[in-house]
Amino acid sequence: MQRVIQRIHTLVDTPRLKSFYLNAPTRVDLEYANGSKFSLSAEFLRVYSPAADGKIRSIGGEKVISGRRHVGMISAEPVGNYGVRIVFDDLHKTGIYSWDYFYNLGSNKFTLMRNYIKTLKKHGLSRDPSKRK
Repeated sequence: MQRVIQRIHTLVDTPRLKSFYLNAPTRVDLEYANGSKFSLSAEFLRVYSPAADGKIRSIGGEKVISGRRHVGMISAEPVGNYGVRIVFDDLHKTGIYSWDYFYNLGSNKFTLMRNYIKTLKKHGLSRDPSKRK
């Protein structure tokens, strides 16, 4: 999935960010100069974290993050002028989301989420957290 996003990223000339708003714990709202507006859920952003260590499970070479339906965001810390580091309530905090990356996620949100759900089903996994014993 990451390769698809990177490929899409190279094909899109990202407009300038107009506004970013963290609606903790559930979503991030963004607006770009071309009028594009995106509302991205915490689950979606956690699953598509650009961090290398995103608590990813590798199944048959596919990278899969499951059980994040109810994950929340605690904060968004600015990183230079190009993005933010989001801190999630599952203590994941190493992903830096550039404004370009947000734009590409927002532009492809429905396809990416559909592919994510298909991948979970394929491997018998769920968006819901596992039951505690």
